[in-house]
Amino acid sequence: MADHYSYYAILLIWGIVTYNKFIRFRENTNNAMSQISAQIKSRWDALTNLITATKNYQTYENKTLTKIIEDRSSVSQDASVKDIDQDDQLFSNVLGVISALTEQYPDLKASNVHLQTMSSVDKYENLVRESRMIYNDTVTRFNRAIKTFPNSLLASPFGFTEQNYFKNTENKQEMPQ
Repeated sequence: MADHYSYYAILLIWGIVTYNKFIRFRENTNNAMSQISAQIKSRWDALTNLITATKNYQTYENKTLTKIIEDRSSVSQDASVKDIDQDDQLFSNVLGVISALTEQYPDLKASNVHLQTMSSVDKYENLVRESRMIYNDTVTRFNRAIKTFPNSLLASPFGFTEQNYFKNTENKQEMPQ
C-alpha cells in the first residue's frame, strides 16, 4: 500500500515540475514576443521621424504616410506571428514610399537628419531580426517540451499548444536600402 502512495507522490511531483516547466517556457515565449514588440515600436518611431524630415518635400506623400502610421495596429506581446508579418509588410511599404521620395529629392537624401534616421531604422531592423531569432529559439524549446513523451500527456489537457515560428521570407532577407 505504501508503494502505491510513493508512485502517486512521484507522479504528482513529476506533474507539478512538468507543468511549471511549461509555464516557464510559455512565459519565455511571451517575453520574446514582447521584445519583438518593443523593437517594432522603436522601428516605427524612427520611421515617423523620417517622415517628419520629409514634410517640407512632398505634402501628399507626407499625409499618406502619416495616416498609415496613425492607422497601423500596435503590436504587443499578445500578437501572433501573422500580426507581426502584417506589420512588417506595412512597414516595408512605407519605407518603399520614403525611398522613392528621397530619390526625387537628392538634398533630402543627403541631409543629416535623413542619414541619422535611416541609420536608426537599420539599427532597429537588425534588433527586430535578432528578436525574431530569439523568439524562434524560445518557441523551439517550448514546442519540444510539450511534444516529447511523457510531457505530451500533460501539455494538451492543460492547454499548452504548439507555437508558430517566424519564417524567413524574401523581403526579410535583405535590409532596407
